[in-house]
Amino acid sequence: MFNPELIGLFVPLGFFATIVAVVVGRPMAKALASRAEAEARAPQIPGEVQNRLERMEQSLDAIAVEIERISEGQRFTTKLLSDVRDSAPAIPARSSAPPSSQ
Repeated sequence: MFNPELIGLFVPLGFFATIVAVVVGRPMAKALASRAEAEARAPQIPGEVQNRLERMEQSLDAIAVEIERISEGQRFTTKLLSDVRDSAPAIPARSSAPPSSQ
């Protein structure tokens, strides 16, 4: 089917074409892969979204401070109530029997 001379020509040509493809293609593939990885590591966030995220972060920080103030006030109130309860005189318990009439 194929002439032996053509087969003798195709083998070296195929070999050199493969070498050229590997020598040129491998660095190109590595460059494309490294660029894709760099873009994946640092995605581009639009400026409008970035500004909105910063405002949300500031709002969350303000909420956290307010919650801390509320909890501090609650601790103070609880401490005052427990101090008053400890220092108040004990109220005598009522007996369930009716008072005796004399």
